[in-house]
Amino acid sequence: MKKLAVLPVFFAVFVYCLPAYACDLCAIYRGTEAKVSRPGFNIGVFEQFTHFGTMQEGGHVVPNEAGQHLDSSITQFIVGYQFDERFGVQVNLPYISRSFKRPEGFATDRGTVSGIGDLSLTGSARLYESVTQNTIFIWSAFGGVKFPTGDSGRLAEELNETPPPPGAPESGIHGHDLALGSGSYDGIIGTSAMFHWERAFVTAGAQYALRGSGSFGYGYADDFSWNVKPGGFLYLTDEATLGLQLALTGECKGKDTFMGAKADDTGITSVFLGPELSFTYKEHVSADLGVDFPVVLHNTALQAVPDYKLRAGLTVRM
Repeated sequence: MKKLAVLPVFFAVFVYCLPAYACDLCAIYRGTEAKVSRPGFNIGVFEQFTHFGTMQEGGHVVPNEAGQHLDSSITQFIVGYQFDERFGVQVNLPYISRSFKRPEGFATDRGTVSGIGDLSLTGSARLYESVTQNTIFIWSAFGGVKFPTGDSGRLAEELNETPPPPGAPESGIHGHDLALGSGSYDGIIGTSAMFHWERAFVTAGAQYALRGSGSFGYGYADDFSWNVKPGGFLYLTDEATLGLQLALTGECKGKDTFMGAKADDTGITSVFLGPELSFTYKEHVSADLGVDFPVVLHNTALQAVPDYKLRAGLTVRM
């Protein structure tokens, strides 16, 4: 395997394309560029919808007698600029909408909260790239800062929480679940990689969020998330690609802190599994659509936990 610099890599792939009008490697490389490194501006929108309708206590399902649920929609608006094949920056601004139903003593509390979430600014760097006759490997890293632009007012509920009266159901949906922002400056670091061998491929990534102290004495716990997605191409031409992956994703989050004490109902370790479709057109457009179902959910105390997640995204590179 021969390591090539960025410009020779691009030249080599171009040369491979000359003898044939439908070179698999050329199409794969173009699809990769549409996703990660075409120089210039890019804009995107990503949506994740999560339905929380199951109650768990200490990792075990318990009856949801009050019919509690939380529907969370997070729409990320993204503007980025790729300086060259190696370096880029990106701004993410989420719009969050959450509707919920939960018990409040013997009454029922229903409502919707919505608005701008916490903005993040990240930079990315391609650390290594290798192209051979049959393979492509790319390894990248990113890091940045999340700013407290979202409304953290719902965290004030934590100041007034008291146990429910005898006989009343306990709520598994709290202020920290409904807040649009954390009120804290947080650090973000991560890495991602992709490997293509002929028509098979796998992508993987990991991210760690280092959380700061937020509003009302509340601090969200550090969060580690990861994904591994093996798959293959269903359709492959010089202009477009369509891939199908099996997405294995996970998250590990400890207990939050409130006024210096641990919040028992906030820790969770989860693993999800589901199909994901990805589409690219030339070097300009990429899109993804996926659904995730939980296979491991271990939580602390009483919480509403996810039943499924729907994900969709579209990126256009100028």
